[in-house]
Amino acid sequence: MPQTNSLPRKSASAKARASELLQMLYSYYPNPHCELNYQTPFQLLIATILSAQCTDVRVNQVTEHLFKEYPDAASLSLASIPEIEVIIRPTGFYHNKAI
Repeated sequence: MPQTNSLPRKSASAKARASELLQMLYSYYPNPHCELNYQTPFQLLIATILSAQCTDVRVNQVTEHLFKEYPDAASLSLASIPEIEVIIRPTGFYHNKAI
């Protein structure tokens, strides 16, 4: 019989270990937060991509303008690559990040 879900099932021991590791992380970092400014998961994804080889401060400056112009995936998909490159240029590697 073919498997309908391509993801492997986690065993009870793997889930318990993951839970244990998560609790250990929370003991070291009780109030984790992200330095990137975002309002939606899509914006966090874009900010994370832009953060490669760049400071969070610079990304936050760039994404403020970027997200005003293109707040969601639909609006960003309508932008031309040169338009995006102009906005994200300060993050470096803007030709690659714009694609």
